[in-house]
Amino acid sequence: MPLSEDEERILLEIEESLYESDPELAREVSETTVYTKSLKNLKWSILAFFVGVACMLITLSVSFVFAFIAFLLMLFSALSIEKNARNLGRTGIQQASQSSIWSEKGIKLGDSSQKFRDLMKDRFRRDNLD
Repeated sequence: MPLSEDEERILLEIEESLYESDPELAREVSETTVYTKSLKNLKWSILAFFVGVACMLITLSVSFVFAFIAFLLMLFSALSIEKNARNLGRTGIQQASQSSIWSEKGIKLGDSSQKFRDLMKDRFRRDNLD
């Protein structure tokens, strides 16, 4: 059900007063989405996974105990990656690919993943086999 003109006017007044009273909060609220925390945790989990791999490879020749601890770091970060990826889902990933953080860096996740899928479909298409 759409808002009436009075309700829209009241919401605009509230928004303007928020921008005037606390511009930092208004900026943060406008940039934060439901998926922001999961995306942030996903990035840290991926970093922790690669740190765990590096530590395991380095410490494997020194001590099996330290290598096992690095393996546990990898295991828990992989579980965290899976959990945060589930929380993001397809919608969150699409939103992250269109967010200002990624677009400022010139990264277009949605475009590259679609190109990759098309490339794999073309490459492994069964009707091309002679």
